[in-house]
Amino acid sequence: MNFLSKLILLAGAVAGGASGATNTRPQLSITIKDGNFTDIEGLDPTITWENSALLDNNVVLNFGIDLSARTTNLASLPRKIWGRASHHFGSRYALSTRLEMDVQRPTRLDFELTGEDAESDVQFRLLGRAPTQFKRLSQARVGFVEVKKGFDNDGNRVTVNPRYNLDYDRADVVVTYDADDTLIKVTASQDDQIVTISQKLNDENMISPTIGRDGSLSLAWDRRLGEENTVRTTLNPNRSVDVEWRDAAWTANVNFPMDEKDLSGATVHIKRDIKF
Repeated sequence: MNFLSKLILLAGAVAGGASGATNTRPQLSITIKDGNFTDIEGLDPTITWENSALLDNNVVLNFGIDLSARTTNLASLPRKIWGRASHHFGSRYALSTRLEMDVQRPTRLDFELTGEDAESDVQFRLLGRAPTQFKRLSQARVGFVEVKKGFDNDGNRVTVNPRYNLDYDRADVVVTYDADDTLIKVTASQDDQIVTISQKLNDENMISPTIGRDGSLSLAWDRRLGEENTVRTTLNPNRSVDVEWRDAAWTANVNFPMDEKDLSGATVHIKRDIKF
């Protein structure tokens, strides 16, 4: 029995034997790549299935698998398998671990460790990777780490979020200031500084200009069309226009490169929750 078969059987055993197991509906995603709207060759459908279970000691287990809905090769059908275990220690502390594996490249396991101290308003996140062979676990390494600290300032919210990418030896810090209808976000590193100011105009509209140190500018417009119906349009001058439309179970993302004379470079991603 290969490694993939063992993982699938393990997921089924957990789903069937754990207390509090819940069945969730699959999710179908369709991507239209490179502006190919004319035939099925431009479609890249995937199916995502997720489930959850309550284990002993109040450990919550979430797990899932991404499948290719296009291929007829059973070995190429699974794309990604993942699982997350979470636990709360009283009302103050929380800890969560997530493991993910690319089924087509089963020699590497990506992991994520997150934690929170609710009383101190502190969160941390750590990302890394490790070989799936137990003899090589000593080669596991951390690639990214961040800490987030929150403060209350006269009714306003301030957060400080230092981050460090060990793979590229790059560090930056994200600072936010939330004052009712205005949110200011500053991302600063040794090489660049970016400022985003989000202003809520009314209950339906919000604009968010972003300015970079090099003079680059982008403008996002969030429009609420109704309950569970929103559109976000982002203009990146001389680069692209991105549109994200969320309508209940539907999500559509469209990217239009501005350096193209037609739609040949456009990419469309459509996702919908489906019931069986």
